[in-house]
Amino acid sequence: MFDKLFIRNAIDRSAENGVDRRKFLRAAGVTTVGAGLAGGGLLASGVLNPAAADSGPLGLDLGLGDKHHPSGQPSDGAVLNFALNLEYLEAEFYLRAVRGYGLAATEVLGKGKPGAVRGGRKVSFKTKAVKAYAEEIAADELAHVRFLRKALGAAAVARPAIDIDAAFTAAATAAGLIKPGQKFDAYANENNFLLAAYVFEDVGVTAYKGAAPLITNKTYLEAAAGILAVEAYHAANIRTSLVAAGLEVPSVAISAARDSLDGKSDLDQGVNYKGKTNIVPTDANGIAFSRGADQVLNVVYLTPKKATKGGFFPAGVNGEINTSRANG
Repeated sequence: MFDKLFIRNAIDRSAENGVDRRKFLRAAGVTTVGAGLAGGGLLASGVLNPAAADSGPLGLDLGLGDKHHPSGQPSDGAVLNFALNLEYLEAEFYLRAVRGYGLAATEVLGKGKPGAVRGGRKVSFKTKAVKAYAEEIAADELAHVRFLRKALGAAAVARPAIDIDAAFTAAATAAGLIKPGQKFDAYANENNFLLAAYVFEDVGVTAYKGAAPLITNKTYLEAAAGILAVEAYHAANIRTSLVAAGLEVPSVAISAARDSLDGKSDLDQGVNYKGKTNIVPTDANGIAFSRGADQVLNVVYLTPKKATKGGFFPAGVNGEINTSRANG
């Protein structure tokens, strides 16, 4: 089913160690890979054999030391761990909005410095559709966290410290939605929730699109593409709800604030663009734009400067990809 070149590439560029590569393939639904690899002699050689990987020269420590592809790009495992940080943030935001509490303790452990979450509470939704969207998105983000953690196995990073309340106040101040010294409560009402969700959803779509060229393992790429599609559905739901609620003007202000953080290019688009309703932000070819991981970090760290922490991640994200870039 898998040719030798694909198998070799999957081993070299998969999660961060041999044991966890098998876990990823199982999590992604590739249940026949074992037979294919065994036929090629790889299981027999111990490369993907859990017992051999735990005790031999191809064990966990060596695998985790292989952080980069020979091309200089981060490994697929590093890219997926970066995505996991963002999924932690989204899951915590939405879960608190719909049920009043976030991820379980067993769903946040891993490599790197673990952190607590500050802020967030259950929202009193007034619109049936918005409540339904929030509940569905929360369930999807929880599933994304669980999938990526299962896929990465022992290489999965821990949830970093997350500050929801202070970060949203800073973001709203930067967008001009509130005056300096005022507080923006993302959970105070339905409209605030929608504006806060808008901050995340468009960033998530552009982040996964930007990461796609870095992923060489086709199994991983397919999984990431599937998550990207779901995030795009989420973004469309939120953008449609913003239009229905008459929140076009603040959405444009949020887009402008994101643009001021992630570079000089004016790519971000609010739900009103060039005088028209704009549910799907695209270029002239109908293609969504991308953000590099460093640009994504500029947005979630809430700074146009090179940094390793700030904003929603006061102690930074966990994993190899953790630094924003200097813009301007």
